[in-house]
Amino acid sequence: MREHSDAVTCREVLASSIPVGAAILYTDEWGGYWSVEEKLQLEHGSVKHGEKEWARDDDGDGKREVHCNSCEGAGAGLRTYLRAFRGVHKYYLAEYVATYETMLNAKRITAAVVQRMCRALSPLHAGCT
Repeated sequence: MREHSDAVTCREVLASSIPVGAAILYTDEWGGYWSVEEKLQLEHGSVKHGEKEWARDDDGDGKREVHCNSCEGAGAGLRTYLRAFRGVHKYYLAEYVATYETMLNAKRITAAVVQRMCRALSPLHAGCT
């Protein structure tokens, strides 16, 4: 969660999130991504949603590797997850997003996952067992 969604913040998030040695960053055509090649030394491919392009095969192997469907799908899933709460206060939004991210990455909610979540929240919520 970030206060701003400008190009500088985007580059900060990308710089701290992309694994060392990552080959190519695929995005949509948002202007905030334009400088990632230069600033982060990453190869960058983008799809042009404004031109009705959603995925593209750049290397001719029959796979449309240029897309940003994974990220957009996670965002859509987050909206669906939050809908059940009929709105959340922005003060707590980061906790809801973290919970969703944990559940998405875990694939299965086990006792170990719940314990890990409780440990992460324990400074905020006393009595989580």
